[in-house]
Amino acid sequence: MSFSGKVKDELLTRTSAARHCQLAELAGVVFCCGGVYWEEDKCNKLEIYTENEAIARKYFTLLQKTFNIIKVDGRSMTANTARKAGAYAIALCGEDGADRVGRALKLVREEGGFSINPIIVQNTCCKRAFIRGAFLAAGSMSDPRKAYHLEIVFSEAAKAQWIKMMINSFLIDAKVVQRKKYFVVYVKEGSQIVDLLNIMEAHRALMEFENIRILKEVRNSVNRKVNCEAANIGKTAQAAAKQMDDILYIKDRYGFDDLDDGLKEIAELRIKYPEATLKELGEMLPVPLGKSGVNHRLKRLGKIAENFRKEKEEEE
Repeated sequence: MSFSGKVKDELLTRTSAARHCQLAELAGVVFCCGGVYWEEDKCNKLEIYTENEAIARKYFTLLQKTFNIIKVDGRSMTANTARKAGAYAIALCGEDGADRVGRALKLVREEGGFSINPIIVQNTCCKRAFIRGAFLAAGSMSDPRKAYHLEIVFSEAAKAQWIKMMINSFLIDAKVVQRKKYFVVYVKEGSQIVDLLNIMEAHRALMEFENIRILKEVRNSVNRKVNCEAANIGKTAQAAAKQMDDILYIKDRYGFDDLDDGLKEIAELRIKYPEATLKELGEMLPVPLGKSGVNHRLKRLGKIAENFRKEKEEEE
C-alpha cells in the first residue's frame, strides 16, 4: 500500500464526536468532490463522488448518523453508494434530504456552482475536520522516502485559494499551482507536512513520516561530512604533492645548503614523511611549531622553487 493510502486508511478511522465537526468534515468532502443542484434557492440534489469505496461508505454512514437517517424514503430522499463510471456516488434528493443537509453544511448558491459559508469552520476543531475531509476526498502525498509533497486538487481556483488560506491559518506555508485544468494546493516542506498530518489527526502516519525524515536527515548529514572530509583529504594530498615537488626541485637543482635551518628542517621532514599533516610535521620539529608556522615555511619553500624555475626559464 502506498504511503498516501496508509494516511487515508488512518483518517477513515477518525470521526469527531462533536456534530459541528462532523458537519465540517462532510462540508470538506462536498467542497472537493460534491455536486450541488439547485431549484430556486433550495438544494434539490446533492451528490458526493469518490473512487474509494471505503471513503464512500464512511460518509454515507456519517450522513446517516449526523442526520439520523435510519430508513430511506424513496418519495422524499434517496441515498445510495451505487458505482457510476469508475466512482462511487452518494446521492441525496428532495427537500427533506438534499436541502436539509445543504442548509446544515452552510452551502451557498453561486452562479455556476456553490460555496460554503465560513461559519461552518469558525472553530479550530472544525477547520481540522474540514481539512481532513478535503484531503480524503481529493488529496494525496508522496512516499517520504522519495520526496516531501502533499497536495489537494481542485477544479476551481477559488476553492483552491480558500483551502490554502485555511491551511495557512495554522502557520503552514501552503501554495497553489495550476496543473493543466486543475488547481493544486500543495505543501513541500517536511516539517510542515508533519504539522498538517497532526492537524488532520493522522498520528500513526505522522510518526512513520518523522522516522523516515530523521533517518534521511542523519544519512544526508553523514554524507555531507564524508564528502567534506574526502574533499579536505583531496586538497591536503594535492598540497602535499605540490610541496614535495617544490622541495625535491630545490634539492636536486641547488641543494639545501643555502637554506636557513628552519626551512631545511621542514624540507627534510616533508621528504621523509610525505603523507604527514601540517600538525604532525610541526610536532616532529626540534622546536615544535603550529600548523600556521609550518604552512608559512612550506610556502616560503614554494616561492623559492618558483623563483628558481623562473631563473631557469630566463637562462634558456
